[in-house]
Amino acid sequence: MPEESFFVDIDCYQQKKNGQNAFGDCFKSHRFTDEGRLLAVLSDGLGSGIKADILATMTATMILKFMEEGKDILTATEVIMNSLPVCQVRKISYATFSAFECMDDGNIRIVEEGNPDFIHFRNGEVVEHTPRVITSKKFTNRHMHLYNFKLQPEDRLVFCSDGVTQAGMGTDDYKLGWRREGLIDFVSSELKRNPTISSSHLACEIVKEAIRKEPERKSMDDVSALILYFRKPRKLLIFTGPPYRQDRDAEYSKMFDDFEGKKAIVGGTTANLIARELGREITTEKYNKGMLPACSHMDGVDLITEGILTLTKVLEYLNEGYDRWPDDAAGRLIELLLDSDVIEFMIGSKLNQAHYDPDLPLELGIRKNVVKQLEKILSGRYIKKVNLKFI
Repeated sequence: MPEESFFVDIDCYQQKKNGQNAFGDCFKSHRFTDEGRLLAVLSDGLGSGIKADILATMTATMILKFMEEGKDILTATEVIMNSLPVCQVRKISYATFSAFECMDDGNIRIVEEGNPDFIHFRNGEVVEHTPRVITSKKFTNRHMHLYNFKLQPEDRLVFCSDGVTQAGMGTDDYKLGWRREGLIDFVSSELKRNPTISSSHLACEIVKEAIRKEPERKSMDDVSALILYFRKPRKLLIFTGPPYRQDRDAEYSKMFDDFEGKKAIVGGTTANLIARELGREITTEKYNKGMLPACSHMDGVDLITEGILTLTKVLEYLNEGYDRWPDDAAGRLIELLLDSDVIEFMIGSKLNQAHYDPDLPLELGIRKNVVKQLEKILSGRYIKKVNLKFI
């Protein structure tokens, strides 16, 4: 893996309009780890419910697909801008969008059409940008704003649907809605209170605060907040399974110990191996929560858990997509995973005959396959950089 200095942390939090079964906003993203490139789109479909969901999903999917296939972001979004029909009743586009392409070096290109303007925070202040305006060749009242600049470490960008800026519209306190100014004040106070708040948590807080502006605190529109946070990466190394060659135990144990970032060991055999090679003691918690074996502790290690059972349960939890993770070994490992940006797995290839016992449940599988499934969901749904090293 090439040496890197910065990471693009993004996440989106959404809430459906009260009483609807479908999201009228759609968020799509794709990280190209090898290229150091991240693509993301937030689209807002006209109206709410199923119709808006289809319009927003179609728009976001098409823009992302065009960019994935190598089309320039401007070309991709121009095609969409000139293709989206106009509602004959309201005389406005069937969907609006914000799209960006961001590189790991901080260079970013943003295109917005119809969505509230993004907000750029730097050192506690808002940075304003002058866009290049592109008018649709087909719809003369439809315009895209194109921005091209370079992020600096600790910069944040806030994108949202109008469900955020128009929150509370018509009420005594917010006759014209929460508006951009209210959003800026709120984010500024959140950053002052917690300067290292993650994109996930900040997006969630924005949506919850917007809904508080509404009568009875019920969302009157689809509400979405997308945050980009450009910073140094938070790294995690997970060592699971003993190495294929026993004569390299010391080498890999030192590699694990020297890692700069958080560290976890998944597997009792692996933990005993590292404790032996580093001359450290393992202590096990007296009580375990849930059905999984209790966690253990060792100097210099953030978490030690049992092996394949815990990995399988982690995969199950991530697939379920809980809002709050159970307070057991798998839940604690997930907290480490989701709080990290770059996740390195060292996967030992030595066979453990216990996992081939025909009396054990089939879903235990083989460690390698479980880790590969974890890599897929962490890099896909949770937008993490994941690297697997089989040893």
